[in-house]
Amino acid sequence: MYSNISDCDEVYNFWEPLHYLYKGYGFQTWETSPEYAIRSWAYISLHFYPATAFVQLLGLDKRAAFFALRLLLGLVSTLCEAKLYRTVMEKINFRVGRYLFFMLLFSAGMWNASTAFLPSTFAMYANTLALAYTLDAPALTNTRRPLFAVVSFAAGAIIGWPFSLAIAIPFVFEELFIRGADRVTKQKQASWFYARVVRLVTAGTCAALLFIPIIGVDTLAYGKLTVVPWNIVKYNILGGSFRGPDLYGAEPWHFYILNLLLNFNVLTPLALLALPALAVTYFVDNKRLGGPLRTSSATEKEKDKEVGGYSSPFALLAIRLTPLYVWFFILTAQAHKEERFFFPAYPFVAFNAAVTLFLIRGWLETAYVNITRSSYRASRTPLFKYVTLTVMFFFGLASVSRIMSQMYYYHAPLEIVHRFETRELPRVLNVTGLLPPPPPLSPYASNDERDTPRIDLGPIKKMNLTLCLGKEWYRFPGHFLIPDGVNVEFIKSEFDGMLPRHFAKSKGDNALWSRDGTRFVPEDLNDLNKEDPSHYVDIETCHYLIDLDFPKHPSSSTHEPRYAVDEAHWERVHCAPFLDAAHSPLLTRALWLPGKWWQTLNSYADYCLLKKQGIF
Repeated sequence: MYSNISDCDEVYNFWEPLHYLYKGYGFQTWETSPEYAIRSWAYISLHFYPATAFVQLLGLDKRAAFFALRLLLGLVSTLCEAKLYRTVMEKINFRVGRYLFFMLLFSAGMWNASTAFLPSTFAMYANTLALAYTLDAPALTNTRRPLFAVVSFAAGAIIGWPFSLAIAIPFVFEELFIRGADRVTKQKQASWFYARVVRLVTAGTCAALLFIPIIGVDTLAYGKLTVVPWNIVKYNILGGSFRGPDLYGAEPWHFYILNLLLNFNVLTPLALLALPALAVTYFVDNKRLGGPLRTSSATEKEKDKEVGGYSSPFALLAIRLTPLYVWFFILTAQAHKEERFFFPAYPFVAFNAAVTLFLIRGWLETAYVNITRSSYRASRTPLFKYVTLTVMFFFGLASVSRIMSQMYYYHAPLEIVHRFETRELPRVLNVTGLLPPPPPLSPYASNDERDTPRIDLGPIKKMNLTLCLGKEWYRFPGHFLIPDGVNVEFIKSEFDGMLPRHFAKSKGDNALWSRDGTRFVPEDLNDLNKEDPSHYVDIETCHYLIDLDFPKHPSSSTHEPRYAVDEAHWERVHCAPFLDAAHSPLLTRALWLPGKWWQTLNSYADYCLLKKQGIF
């Protein structure tokens, strides 16, 4: 209910196509044009019935479908995180599991990612499960581990985002070259490696079967044979100098460090220092993780014939900590960087940080024993508990403060469209005489429902209202939150890139694949981010306008005048405060604290719903 939509890609490439499948209209980007086809209709349609079936059964509106899908995404994320937590408790250490639980629970990063309708979020779910399955020691007797892990990694890449498969590189290395719980003699080394290769290839073949329904659905949707994962890789890597992700902005090398500090605060250095911390523990407390994995039936003669040494728990844990580094260095090397790109590795951030905190506690225990010369006194002191509690308390407090800052500072776009639907449109129906009587309230209705009863907005369709977006086009939360009958259009702003167009009208009904607009190849979309003037309407056709105004630091231009203060042409219906990040201190804009003093340090803009003067 309170999480923001932080990326316009989520709206225009996923919520809008889903709305098109549901209602037959919405915005289309070049990515869903059959000419380019780098967005998967299979992934989008996977969410169709979860979003619509329940609300249709209860007779609710499409706004409820939006939040129903978010609830489902949150539930899926919770189940995946619970699986990882239980496995860490059982396979690694109960303290690591306990730390991980609270890190996942309070993390601002997980708050953002868990309910986002994005392929990178789906990859995060899949990688969370995959991490849980990889925590078992590799062994030829354990066929469940490679199968479930490979299928999970592959699902995240095939259904979600293909680049997320890079996180599986350490697992593949471990599966092929690390003995784990296997006992291997020199004579059987070649056959052991062959068996590991065969079972990995077998698991990969099973996982590749996921391509069949994905390619089938996308081919049906686009009207031609389409392999979306390949199209994504081809565009981003083989697109050439005039195409590719760099068209949409490059960021400095430290972008992800700063972003992780915002979303995970103190956990970020802990996560990035996990491997060095493990190395330190190996030298100062090498009994912390227990002894090497072995089978108890090995005789002394057999031990002498074994090759490669025993599988140290330090080596095994090091491999489980490596995926975060792989992902971090791959993304940092790319010029185009966005927060959502790191979603697939968010659970690994928490896992690495939990391990580091456990290892640091071990250092303290070892140092205490060396100083006091008493293991008994070390077991009785609460010092170590207080150290870890302090870290977790600071992390939780900073995380909640970050979450609250996002809710209070940037929630205005969602608040404005809610106000438009629940207050302004009923008022318009009332003054025009089209307001139908409200349905009877349930005796169990809440006070909020009694204060703002549900109103049938069906007559709005007769009025042909137009809601316009200028420079705030990228914060539009989607048609799911705009009632049917209201046209949403763009007006010219200083932005000179490619804006979405409307999907071609569908000849079919609301059956899932009767929307033939998915096969239509529009001529006014391109993959070069070049502006098309046909996507704009004249501002004179707009009845309502959403705009952002900066009263303390006003600025205007030819295409972006201050509509909110133009009282001759526009009337303010409702304005909500929106943080002016450019003129607010770093600390107070990143975190929220109660009290007027903290809030007054920031500068705020007015995020406004405007109505054309003289109507209604």
